[in-house]
Amino acid sequence: MRRLSDLARLDVDGLVTEAIERSIHDDGEVGLQVAAYLGDDLIVDTWGGLADETTRRKVGGDTLFNIFSVTKALTVTALHVLAQRGHIEYEAKIARYWPEFATHGKGTATVRHALCHRAGIPQMPAGCTMGRMCDWDGMVTSIADLAPLYPPGTMSAYHAYTFGWIIGELVQRTDPLGRRIDRFILEEICQPLGIRDFWMGIPPELEMRIARLRDETVHVPLNADISKLPLVQRVALLAIPNEVSTTPEHFMQPAVKAACLPGMGGIADARSIARFFAMLANGGRLGDVRLLSDARVRSFCQRRPRVEGDELDLDDMVVGQGGFHLPSPPGQRTYYHVLGSRSPILAHAGTGKQVGWAELDTGLAVAILHNRLSSAAPDPASDPLVPIARAVRKAAAITAGRPATSRQ
Repeated sequence: MRRLSDLARLDVDGLVTEAIERSIHDDGEVGLQVAAYLGDDLIVDTWGGLADETTRRKVGGDTLFNIFSVTKALTVTALHVLAQRGHIEYEAKIARYWPEFATHGKGTATVRHALCHRAGIPQMPAGCTMGRMCDWDGMVTSIADLAPLYPPGTMSAYHAYTFGWIIGELVQRTDPLGRRIDRFILEEICQPLGIRDFWMGIPPELEMRIARLRDETVHVPLNADISKLPLVQRVALLAIPNEVSTTPEHFMQPAVKAACLPGMGGIADARSIARFFAMLANGGRLGDVRLLSDARVRSFCQRRPRVEGDELDLDDMVVGQGGFHLPSPPGQRTYYHVLGSRSPILAHAGTGKQVGWAELDTGLAVAILHNRLSSAAPDPASDPLVPIARAVRKAAAITAGRPATSRQ
């Protein structure tokens, strides 16, 4: 892969910058940051709009964004690194490494169940608050003591928050050095790969770099009769109760920004997230650093097996057996229109449509971060991030010297 000259970088950045400006002018976006790697090379690194509408602070190259569940991509990678080194087995019972987890009939839950969001405990502990969520030891104890909503392995309820503590505690208990998940990610993923701005617990002196969020997501009314909601919405409200929902009021609190929340608490810039996904797009390697084997990375592209009677295994969020998300079939209201029909792809989105992905056959890795939180779009035509994704792919085709494909 040839290195891009500064002039060539300006050309491909211009394609994406124009798409960003259109999304702000035509679609109501506030501020965005986009980065992309092709192979080992950073080919797109651009931004636009406002980081803070109240002060008119502009998005810049050093602006940071709440990435919410994109955090899970780095969290599961920590576990996969330990599996690569022989410290944890996917088909082993969670209780083999974490005996306390076996309470209330969870002894049959496996590591693979956890990766596939089938551990049976999507619900948050009763009475949970944002303050309690910031207490790592207290949350781990509470998660272990949860009674499953259904037998592990039988239903695919998205473990929106509990996923982070389950995987994070498995990492700490199987790491020979016993490091907490935030330190493990820093020392075993970010530092080796040269990722400079991913934070799971941000220092106070960096808070002024974080973009201010505007929440336009659709929420279930506080006075809604939960018993009358569809099953998927009922379970979703148990997984993210209103008291700890992913809103600016909750996640812009200093204590929350400083906490270790491996399911949804990451703060980063697009350049760092794209660099992480570039490692996956290159089959587990970036530059001279290899974290995972190519075969292991490609195994993550296998969809989790279907389970008979599983009403929660929905196509709007297709989960692979390694914990990453895969492209959704057409016709879904989803966060994943930006992935198009390409395959194999490993991805993860977060609340409000933060998204990063890796295309294993092209070597393209992309991150699109923004501060206008919006709900899943019903189709690609109504998703303001899709034109940006198309611009990135056109820029990648120009960089590689090949015709631009019409597929997203």
